[in-house]
Amino acid sequence: MRSFRRLIAFIGLMLCLAAPALAQPVTADDMVLGSANAKVTVIEYASLSCPHCAAWNRDVWPAFKAKYVDTGRVRFVYREFITAPPELAAGGALLARCAGKDKYFEVVDGVFAAQPEIYRRRNLEGPFTAIAAKAGMSKAQIDACLSDQGALQALYGRVESYANLGQIEATPTFVVNGTKLPGEQTLEKLDAAIAAAQAGK
Repeated sequence: MRSFRRLIAFIGLMLCLAAPALAQPVTADDMVLGSANAKVTVIEYASLSCPHCAAWNRDVWPAFKAKYVDTGRVRFVYREFITAPPELAAGGALLARCAGKDKYFEVVDGVFAAQPEIYRRRNLEGPFTAIAAKAGMSKAQIDACLSDQGALQALYGRVESYANLGQIEATPTFVVNGTKLPGEQTLEKLDAAIAAAQAGK
């Protein structure tokens, strides 16, 4: 698929051109679940090509979401990061954004779930097409999405901001009301961090 070749070329270009943007706690560009009135905000910095991020998404996220996000106790913010291979991380992030905010997390979950198959078969096109089609995207929309240089540049601008101004160095990294927790976190560790944040510690 020509769009995948374009994507890889754009990624190489953006690695050279991306510049830091102003860091903001939560912006309209962020993908958010949960109540805006929640006392605790949990930000996850994750890459769709990161196996540890995929493991957290599979093993911890469903219970975390049910306990904190669905009940309105936590506002959850997902922020995209880019790790190798960048065509998987960036391409998946672009697809999720193109699917729209109402389908964004469905696509993210789909890419994480397909990550082992993608690595095993060394193929993006089949899984990406299936995931995006399930979210209601046509082949033309998928091609246009993965060829959108402006969207890719915006993605790398956000990532550069997280790395430089947010001092994010690894994925996954969680930030609970300003307290940084690097690495794959268990539900119990997040329980403790959220309890401390609720207590104002």
